[in-house]
Amino acid sequence: MLELGMLVDLESAPIEETKNIKRVRQSKNYLVWRLSHPYLEGKAVRTIIWFPDDEHVVVALFANDKARMGDVFYDSVGPRADQAIEKFRHQREVE
Repeated sequence: MLELGMLVDLESAPIEETKNIKRVRQSKNYLVWRLSHPYLEGKAVRTIIWFPDDEHVVVALFANDKARMGDVFYDSVGPRADQAIEKFRHQREVE
């Protein structure tokens, strides 16, 4: 996935939006970002990134059939990212 190459050049977590990285405002619990990507007709895709600290990034990919789910998909990405991060954090604590 070429979009992940954008992360290589980052020296730290973003503090503002750029052309390629946008904040996911629907996320209520965590500061998460989405990577931009080329338009995919009929497909809904979001690559979500979260920075738990200054050295690491957690990447989650959400995808669906846009014809079936429509814009509800985009509105639900933030809350689903929050849930995925909670699960990730819980798993890390158990290890």
